Amino acid sequence: MSTATASRTPSTRAETPDAAADTTVGTADTTSAATRGPLLDWRIRFGALSLIWGFSFLFIKVGTEAFAPLYVTLGRMLFGTAVLMAVLVVKRERLPRGARVWGHLSVAAFFLNALPFSLFAYAELTIPSTLAGICNATSPLWGMVLAVVAASDDRPTRRRVAGLGIGFAGVLVVLGVWQGFSGQDPAGTAMALAASLSYAVGWQYVRRTLSGVGRSHLAMSGAQLLMGTAQLAVVTPLFAPAPGSFPVLPLLSVVALGALGTGFAFLVQYGLVEEVGPTTAMMVTYFVPVIATAAGVAILGEHLTWNTPVGALIVLAGAALTQKRPRARAPRA
Repeated sequence: MSTATASRTPSTRAETPDAAADTTVGTADTTSAATRGPLLDWRIRFGALSLIWGFSFLFIKVGTEAFAPLYVTLGRMLFGTAVLMAVLVVKRERLPRGARVWGHLSVAAFFLNALPFSLFAYAELTIPSTLAGICNATSPLWGMVLAVVAASDDRPTRRRVAGLGIGFAGVLVVLGVWQGFSGQDPAGTAMALAASLSYAVGWQYVRRTLSGVGRSHLAMSGAQLLMGTAQLAVVTPLFAPAPGSFPVLPLLSVVALGALGTGFAFLVQYGLVEEVGPTTAMMVTYFVPVIATAAGVAILGEHLTWNTPVGALIVLAGAALTQKRPRARAPRA
């Protein structure tokens, strides 16, 4: 999910479930937002965000029909960065300063943007967009695994560990392991799962290195996307052939993937977090695989067997359990 990854800095991020509860919003930003008031009801924006991110996997699939995966990712980053830079100019906000901050943002951009976006693009050369969308929903499960391995302060409970087991059991159901992966390409599936793991690694890194930077969501996210775009601009010409032509439909898919799915979607999510809080805003994560599956089947004509939707529901149930945190006990008198 593009814009969520673009906004994953502790003072600037509105994340998917694993780190959504850690989002903080500046007082000045919240006050100004409350004064202006939203133009659209948050439920409408929530639905729009779900649709944009759900259709992102379809856009990737269509884009890779004409362009090399790395160029699809580069275009995605380029158009997404352009949207955020334009908003920064309009709001007269500055990018963050300091070599240390930019160094951490460079690492964050690699794990949260450049690497997972590229892995999903390569994965969809051999797997359907429906499967890629479902694999994306495993990010909270990977985040739980890393929290256990890293012995972080986000300590697991029995319920969350159970959710982890249920979630990965759902992945096995989606893949149809009892019948040889149901004809799915193991390498492509592994890349999609690795992309979701990369998100979780990036979240952990950001939480440990960029907490309390004190810059706005928009500035930090714009800088992160800018670094990711620079990384891909250097690497892509070295490992992928330049496009010889620009067919209209794939080109429009890449533009939509970047401008809508990576740039505009961040702005929508940022507003949702300010208005309804990260706990409600992060629920969009559970709608994305449903929409990705529906779009892949209805528009791309992708084949769907019974184990795919059943496994997806199990994955989402497990992911939801991993986000359950124990309630704070009332202090004794």
